[in-house]
Amino acid sequence: MKNLLSATALLLASTGLASAEGVLQLYNWGNYTNPELLAKFEKETGIKVTVTDYDSNDTALAKIEAGGHGFDLVVPSANYVPIWVEKGLVVELDTAKLANKGNIAPEWADVAWDPGRKFSIPWQWGSTGVAVNTKVYGGDINTSSVWLEVPAELKGKINVVPEMNDIVAMATMWAGGAPCSEDTEVLKKARDALIAAKPDWISMDYGATEKLSNNDWAGSVNWNGSSMRARVANPDVAYGYPKEGYPLFMDSAMLLKDAQNVEEAYKFLDFIMVPENAALISAFARYANGIAGSEAFMPEDMKTAPEVVIPAEFKDKGVFLPTCTGKAQEYVTAIWTELQK
Repeated sequence: MKNLLSATALLLASTGLASAEGVLQLYNWGNYTNPELLAKFEKETGIKVTVTDYDSNDTALAKIEAGGHGFDLVVPSANYVPIWVEKGLVVELDTAKLANKGNIAPEWADVAWDPGRKFSIPWQWGSTGVAVNTKVYGGDINTSSVWLEVPAELKGKINVVPEMNDIVAMATMWAGGAPCSEDTEVLKKARDALIAAKPDWISMDYGATEKLSNNDWAGSVNWNGSSMRARVANPDVAYGYPKEGYPLFMDSAMLLKDAQNVEEAYKFLDFIMVPENAALISAFARYANGIAGSEAFMPEDMKTAPEVVIPAEFKDKGVFLPTCTGKAQEYVTAIWTELQK
């Protein structure tokens, strides 16, 4: 999902979105698809993949709803999967064409957002927390107070990724509530904190990997894989798990109802469930995946990375964001709209 760049296309095939035999159109989060994975897939199958990037769940949903997109597969987050299903934008998968579906790890094979994995195949999963340059700030980074009550050292130096549901959920948990809360008292506290803190932020932007790496920012609300990539480039970067609560996510590949390259899409879905291939996905973006046996092929530095292995004391603080009720989503959207003013 994550470490998003501005929407650009990663082209490993002919340009354009027209249907053609032996091609596949993947619509995915920016800077999230390993070119080595696509090269291997093309070598094994002869199918060329074009990847078009998006920067948020809402951007992807709006694009597909508008029609005329030409994409075959999309990779939404867990809390959006039921929305795609309810809107009829995706189709139930034909398991007869997915010989490797048994490779999905047991804990990810029957999930609340897609019971029985009827519509989706795991891509990657991770968390949303706080990344900080420890040379600039030496205080506690395992708290959302870092960005909601910005300490003097970070004022004007900390970014907040503009992912609506993650940010409002984190603020709500900091305020003592739960994601998708309808408690107006808690939501008011969260909203007031967001509005009060915004003047102390340098920006609301994506691209944290690069800007944390080169010290343009001293901190950011950020995803764990992006934060690990930043730390590898800049050892002063550290990732914190807010003790008030933080979102967990899993992004999963889904077959669009109006996909034109259906057989190619099934081959790709089956391909990414091979443990060695799932590990390639993780090796690039630095998130865990949902495929059993992939651990043996993972980069050594991910096996103990603090951004990937959640510390025991913070494990129970992570929450998979639910799909909000209509009323709860109205509250979230209202808070977000006010924050954008």
